[in-house]
Amino acid sequence: MIWREKRTLLAILGVLLAANLFFFFTYRVQYQSRLDALDTRLAEVERELEQTRLSRLRAEQAFRSFRKVEADVMEVFNSHWSTQQERFTALIVEVKRLSDASNLVPASYSFARGETKRVTSSGGRKRELGANEVSISFGVQGTYAQARRLINLLELSRQFVIIESISLTAGEGNLLTLNLQLKTLFRDELPGAATNQT
Repeated sequence: MIWREKRTLLAILGVLLAANLFFFFTYRVQYQSRLDALDTRLAEVERELEQTRLSRLRAEQAFRSFRKVEADVMEVFNSHWSTQQERFTALIVEVKRLSDASNLVPASYSFARGETKRVTSSGGRKRELGANEVSISFGVQGTYAQARRLINLLELSRQFVIIESISLTAGEGNLLTLNLQLKTLFRDELPGAATNQT
C-alpha cells in the first residue's frame, strides 16, 4: 500500500488542497463583491463621461451660435446701420434704383437731417451711442400698380429704410400723385474712431 508509505506527503497535499479551496472560495466571495462594485463604479463613470461629453457638445454649439449671432449683429451694426459717411451714397443709389425699377422717376429729392438721439449701451462696456435721423422726400406720378411696386421694393430693400409717410392723390385719368417720405438712421462715429484711422 503506497498511500500508507506516503501518508505524510498525502497529508501535506491534503492540507494544501484544503487551504487552496479555502483561499479560492474566500477570494470568490470577498473579491467578487469588490469586482462587482468596481464594475458598477465603471458604469457610473462612463455615464458621467457621456453626460459630460453631451454637455460639452451643447456648450460648443451654444458658443458657435453665440459667435454667429455676434457676427450677424456686427454686420448689421457695420453695414446696415453704419455711419452717414459710409452709407449715405449707397442709400441714395438704392432709392434711385428702386424708383427706376418701378418706372416712377422723381424730378427731385429733398433731404432733411433730424435730431440726434443718444443711447447708453447696457453691455459689459458702458458707451454712449448716437444716431442721426435723415429724411428723404420725393414725389412721383404714375399708376396704382407702379406706386404699389415702388412701395413693395422699398419695403424689401436691403438698405435700412423706413417709410415714414405716404400721401396719395388722384390725378388725371389713371395717374396718381404719390408723395413719399423715407427715413433712415445713421450711427455716429464711435468715440476714438477718427483717431484710430489717422
